[in-house]
Amino acid sequence: MNWTVFENKLKKKRMETDHIPGCAIAVSKKGKMIYQKGFGVKNLESGDSVTPKTIFGIASVTKSFTALAIMKLEEEGLLSIHDPVIDYLPELQISCIQPIDSIKIHHLLTHSTGLAPIRRREELNDFHQHLNYLAETNHDILGTPGEFISYCNDTFLLLGAIIERLTGRLFRRYMTEEILAPLHLHRSTFSIEELQKLEDVSTPYVFNEEKRDYEIHPWPALGNYEVGGGIRSNVVDLLKYGELFLNQVPPIITKKQLDKMWKPYMPLSTNSSYYGYALEVTPNYHGMTLVEHGGGQPGVSSHFGFIPEQDLVVAILTNVSDASVKDIWIEAVNTALDLPIEERRTTYPSIELSQEQQRRFLGTYQSEEGTSLQINLDAQGLKANIENKEFLLYASDEKTLVIADIHRPIRFHMNSEGIPWAAFFGLRMLLKQSVS
Repeated sequence: MNWTVFENKLKKKRMETDHIPGCAIAVSKKGKMIYQKGFGVKNLESGDSVTPKTIFGIASVTKSFTALAIMKLEEEGLLSIHDPVIDYLPELQISCIQPIDSIKIHHLLTHSTGLAPIRRREELNDFHQHLNYLAETNHDILGTPGEFISYCNDTFLLLGAIIERLTGRLFRRYMTEEILAPLHLHRSTFSIEELQKLEDVSTPYVFNEEKRDYEIHPWPALGNYEVGGGIRSNVVDLLKYGELFLNQVPPIITKKQLDKMWKPYMPLSTNSSYYGYALEVTPNYHGMTLVEHGGGQPGVSSHFGFIPEQDLVVAILTNVSDASVKDIWIEAVNTALDLPIEERRTTYPSIELSQEQQRRFLGTYQSEEGTSLQINLDAQGLKANIENKEFLLYASDEKTLVIADIHRPIRFHMNSEGIPWAAFFGLRMLLKQSVS
């Protein structure tokens, strides 16, 4: 395990390129810590160094905690993941999805309800309000439940409403009492007020590309979106969490229920990886299984996961938006497994497309949530414009373009005439809006 090579790449490439002020990394194998270290600073003004116990936001890594709670309730006989959501939330209505009882709890867990990403309403702090929002507003529909996967925080958060209905406890209270506390995650919390009382807490930053400077971003309250993104934690606690999946320590739920969470339910991109219940699964990585999930919010980039065959857990947390934590995570995994650090989850071959085939991809693809992707063509070839950054693309097949520098695929969904109507990118279906 050559951690020196890993650290040099992290400091000289990842942290500089992505403007990461602070980063914490921890790795355990067979239940024992084999690597833990903080890099950079948790606060630029004070210059205080990051430690493995520094608290960061974990953003959407929170989703697997919520999925775990649902699996626990199923084990207790209070629900089935195959039950219609309206059995627990009878007021649920989503325009154009009929019959409404076709949406199962399974679809919430796998982001496959058929609803495209919608505009966030973080001011909504009550699940009744969110159910009204879903019912009273027209939203983009992709298809029938189970037909497509597309990240949708606004349907995932309904799992929190189900937890409240079944337990009679506030979502946050149930999660703290039944999940965080029994797992001894004592430096993990949903509460911003608690953060102010804890020591060794990071400051979230957004790097302003125009000003070339960092801006502090206050911890967001999130409202109902805390169901999928509200935990603040540290890499040491996340390793404890990983031990639950690998060794059922402590034994708060059976292995049978845990294993359901990382079954390959919904294919992603070119079918080399899949989405389970709030966990991504790559079944054949050098004969092993990668189980992981990332997260991002203003001031937060996170990644957590495990390799069951090796009894390995890896957690990465940073205090800046849009950092390449997924790449840092696989580099840490490769280092721990004595694989070449540059190894990737999937390799994408390159093929030549005709001018006509290339032009079919051109246009703007976006979601109500705000994600936007523009495909252009010039003398150099196809390019993607993402958040005012331009990336060169190459074709991997007739439906897939790959961002060359980071080997990240964009999968296009075509109509009967072979014209794209949506792009699957960042786990989201972005609908085509216009042609460039």
